[in-house]
Amino acid sequence: MSLKEVYITNTSHFLPNEPVSNDDIEEYLGYINNKPSKSKRLILRNNGITKRYYAIDKNGVSTHTNAQMVAQAVRKLFPNPAEGLKTIDLISCGTSSPDQLMPSHGVMVHGELPETGVIEVVSPSGVCCAGMHALKYAYMSVRTGEATQAVASGSERLSRTMRAEMFDDEAAKLEALEENPYIGFEKEFLRWMLSDGAGVVLMSDKPNTDGLSLRIDWLDGVSFAKELDPCMYMGSDKDENGTLISYKDYSPEDLIGKSIMSIKQDVKQLGEFVVPLGITKMREAMEKHGLQSSEIDWFLPHMSSNFFRSKIFDEINKQNIPIPYEKWFVNLPNVGNVGAASIYLMMDELFHSGQLKKGEKIFLLVPESSRFSYMYGLLTVV
Repeated sequence: MSLKEVYITNTSHFLPNEPVSNDDIEEYLGYINNKPSKSKRLILRNNGITKRYYAIDKNGVSTHTNAQMVAQAVRKLFPNPAEGLKTIDLISCGTSSPDQLMPSHGVMVHGELPETGVIEVVSPSGVCCAGMHALKYAYMSVRTGEATQAVASGSERLSRTMRAEMFDDEAAKLEALEENPYIGFEKEFLRWMLSDGAGVVLMSDKPNTDGLSLRIDWLDGVSFAKELDPCMYMGSDKDENGTLISYKDYSPEDLIGKSIMSIKQDVKQLGEFVVPLGITKMREAMEKHGLQSSEIDWFLPHMSSNFFRSKIFDEINKQNIPIPYEKWFVNLPNVGNVGAASIYLMMDELFHSGQLKKGEKIFLLVPESSRFSYMYGLLTVV
């Protein structure tokens, strides 16, 4: 079987509502136990985010579902959506925050796009790497000839789960016990970083006849789950031994009283492992494919926080794969950390920036701290 070249022929995105500034975050997410956050200012200073987007209004009422945001972005891929959608034969959708446990996120997106045919749909799960897994499934489908035109997406809708009322019962119990009524840092940390939105790419076995395309040269991924414990988790919690306990094994009272359905992160574990492991495997992936860092024209690293910018820079220099800052393309300050969608939002902004030139190489780096997984990719402008 001969393998086909795969090209990204268009990209798009959907960011809900108006951007939310740092000063207005608690107007949307609320005050836990009616008290301003103690950690908010410190975290915002470190993460470098100035704007983010929420698919809720100031009353916490949802304005868009995750599936609707993806569908809106997919429609924007085509000048004539009604006709363009008929040409898709695969939809691959990655997210860490589907609107429901069942049906899958992908089929809910498909349901929002009635102009499409009866086609294949896939829904990779995970966290930040879920979007890249969706990209790789679509890439492999086009490469093998199973599909000729595919859509891949990454999206998130976490703002509703970060609302203050999700934590008020736990804070009230702590206060009643005369303990610190503020929610633990591992739960509050992500409230000031995460954002909602969707990004999509259109892939084909033929490049654009007019304008630029991005050829996908390779996509690689690795997991360190056999070596490391969970670092970021949701719908679960760790017991005194550090074992992850499923939400299914908690009582209804504990689900609310311990805010089990909130997203949590072990910040110490994150700081110790996420950069060194990711850059080591990045170097190995580059060696595997015969890529020199000097050949990279654009470096798109997904970062949850600007805190990691200098750490990534120092580590790639330490491992002798230097990429100067002038080659980095990051939009974290203006859109926030949108998890599985972040790499798509970077690709989309760069693709439509007017800065790309034929022959340039774009390197993608996506870390996932959930249980330490990483995805890497190389694109060439054609």
